[in-house]
Amino acid sequence: MTALPARSAPAPRRTPAPEPERRLRPVPEPGGRAKPRLAYAIIALGGVAVIVVVQLLLSIAVAQGAYEIDSYQVQQATLAREEQKLSEDLDRVESPQFLAANAEALGMVPNANPVYLRLSDGAVLGEPTAAIGGAAASAPLVPNALISGVPLVTEQQPVQTPSGGTPGEASASAPGATPVVPPPPADGLPTPATH
Repeated sequence: MTALPARSAPAPRRTPAPEPERRLRPVPEPGGRAKPRLAYAIIALGGVAVIVVVQLLLSIAVAQGAYEIDSYQVQQATLAREEQKLSEDLDRVESPQFLAANAEALGMVPNANPVYLRLSDGAVLGEPTAAIGGAAASAPLVPNALISGVPLVTEQQPVQTPSGGTPGEASASAPGATPVVPPPPADGLPTPATH
């Protein structure tokens, strides 16, 4: 006996037999009808037509919106210019020269010699003198060329309301409205109407 172990021959590999190739084919419909290809084509063309019409309507809506935005921007620019003009007019009528001219037109006169009262001890500082009116009173004022065309309070005409009356008449007829103070009398200073 030999000391080497016995070797057996390897088992042969088995390869599976190739399966026959299968082919798929459609089963004919009962009754032998063909596919309705015309219906699919009509549905597809209808879908494309709907998409085109919707796209056209959206384009029209966007264009209309752009025109509206443009008109609003033009209107906003016009209103901004009007606001600037009114702001400049307000600055003109708030000027000290215009206020002084209006006060003089209402009969007020500036005092060139003011007198002061010291509150700590009640002493009167300065010599009280009567104020003088007329052109000599407003002579030291610096003229303002910006207010040359603005009418004074006494030169303004009463504003007519759409109903044909003055603002005082229209507001007096409205319930709960505050009455408008009538224009000052020509012979003196107006007194406030207290309620």
